[in-house]
Amino acid sequence: MIRKLNGLKAACAAAAMLLALPATAAECIAPADPGGGWDFTCREVGRLLSQEGLVEGNVQVTNMPGGVGAVAWANVAGKRADDPELLVATSTVGVTQIAQGKYPSDIDTMRWLGMLGADVGVIAVAKDSPFQSLDDVLAAMKQDPASVVTAGSTGAGGWDHIRLMMLAQEGGIEDLSQIRWVQFDGGSPAVTQMMGGQVGLVSTDLGEIKGFVESGDIRVLAVLSDDPISAFPDLPTAKAQGYDVTGYNWRGFYTGGEVSDEAYATWVDRLQKLYESDGWQETAKSHGLEPIWRGGEEFSAYVAQQEQQMADISRRIGVIQ
Repeated sequence: MIRKLNGLKAACAAAAMLLALPATAAECIAPADPGGGWDFTCREVGRLLSQEGLVEGNVQVTNMPGGVGAVAWANVAGKRADDPELLVATSTVGVTQIAQGKYPSDIDTMRWLGMLGADVGVIAVAKDSPFQSLDDVLAAMKQDPASVVTAGSTGAGGWDHIRLMMLAQEGGIEDLSQIRWVQFDGGSPAVTQMMGGQVGLVSTDLGEIKGFVESGDIRVLAVLSDDPISAFPDLPTAKAQGYDVTGYNWRGFYTGGEVSDEAYATWVDRLQKLYESDGWQETAKSHGLEPIWRGGEEFSAYVAQQEQQMADISRRIGVIQ
């Protein structure tokens, strides 16, 4: 009997030790080729999860390009919906695709874990532009939506375009389809054309045009964030000017829709701890990201709201029916 009791105690102790160990993150899927934003998200977060002792061992990164994330989405939904050791990198770009019906199912197919940082959208004009404020440019566009040629690094219905449309909608412009939009291969070429007088306004990520802001060649009329950003705290937010619009190109993760509540909560907790670490704060800022945390149910609600906004805007500009 004593031997049995001792054996039971040993088994319980061993079980307790196993429970105390951090779970292994077997894999992070980057739904794109190596070198892009989703690949960076998986590799840097995976490295830091191991470095901070939040998981045991190394995180395996698997690149699964195709359909701007749709291939990875379908793979997880069909084969790994209940895998508690799987993370998938995603961003605002992915949610835009879902909102426009380009993924095989809607956002409720997955469980949304958290966002750790974002490229922040800005609305900028040339330094000699007649528009001195966000009010000025929105008033001109409200009077005549085609009066200002706008530009960015995505096509109509892409994120640069949609966040400008969100701002225009907030500013009371009714016929969004009349706003003139020109696509360039990046924020920097768009700004160069704006400085030459070919376009009047640029909507893009701050990280893409940071050098122009520092040189004073352009004026930022609005930063599309909740709060002033750390790199340029004096730049005004749209919210501070009375327009309740954010334009984050966030970086974050989802996991399979059948993952247990316990596994889901564990991942949210790990990611929040990683976000709070000095390692992530330094990594994010060194790569031009503003550290921003939304996790768990708050993040899920934010994704749902963002998807709804994008779908509404996409219908209004004729990208979807």
